[in-house]
Amino acid sequence: MTLKEAVLKSLDDIGGLTNYSEVFNNIVDKKHYDFGASKTPGSTVSAILGDFIRNGDTRVKRIKQEGGTYSYYLTKNEQNIGIDILSGVTETATTTTVKVDKAKTYDERDLHKLLSSYLKNTGIYSKTIFHEQSTYGKDNNQIWTHPDMVGIKFLNLQTKASQNFLKSINRVDTFKLSSYEIKKEINSDSELKKAFFQAVSNSSWANFGYLVAFEFSDSLTEEMERLNQSFGIGVIELNANPYQSKILFPAKFRNLDFKTIDKLCKINKEFEKFIEQTEKLMTAEDRYYKSTEKELDEFCDDYFANDTEVEKYCKEKHIPIE
Repeated sequence: MTLKEAVLKSLDDIGGLTNYSEVFNNIVDKKHYDFGASKTPGSTVSAILGDFIRNGDTRVKRIKQEGGTYSYYLTKNEQNIGIDILSGVTETATTTTVKVDKAKTYDERDLHKLLSSYLKNTGIYSKTIFHEQSTYGKDNNQIWTHPDMVGIKFLNLQTKASQNFLKSINRVDTFKLSSYEIKKEINSDSELKKAFFQAVSNSSWANFGYLVAFEFSDSLTEEMERLNQSFGIGVIELNANPYQSKILFPAKFRNLDFKTIDKLCKINKEFEKFIEQTEKLMTAEDRYYKSTEKELDEFCDDYFANDTEVEKYCKEKHIPIE
């Protein structure tokens, strides 16, 4: 385990707001990392925590407390931390655009694991939809019917009573479905428009639709903003470190199109199973909830367990690293 991974593990152990000193003590107590002869291990931990913020790594956030000190927490635990505690200013960072080698040798689908890891960190279960497995097969007339990936995020209510109450009113309000169209790079206005309207078509059924790419030309920002405002499709810039990926423009919420969902279920068994797993988790009894959640997690796309896996994967797939 690297020191960076040990810091993440300790933040997970602590589960709430904490400071660098508590993180350091947890690492030592749990023996997550051997600092050896380091003279200032606490300062090293503090620097690594700061690096998460400076590098725009979405796994970790911090807030400024009275007196100018910082408290840190894992993004995935945000909903479990009191709103009043988070009344301070939560800090994020603006990262520089990744410049990648033009001689790319990786496949578009190699990016799916990066996206699934980014989405998992935000509480979204995601699944690749292989359009070639649909009943339409390789019919190019149908390629704009299927999203590359789909995702679902469940509303995290604090009590079972409130969960059941909301479900009894309207189950649709207990989750949000998203659709993702993924590209390696988008360098021209024509490429942007083609990819954007493919995303519009593929996401007509979902609450949120996103266009995702590993690289966008800087000259396209203004046009992306115009298209986003007109059609509501969000834009995500993917990073070789998936946790440094960022939403350039958020997607606008739309009501679900159940007719199109039904069509996708009919022509693609993986999409149908994704919807079935969603329904199964929503209706699971308390005693079966954890096992059903695990079943959904195992059905969905793989994601990285740590940064070492990320680096190894990118090297194997020839995905350019900053």
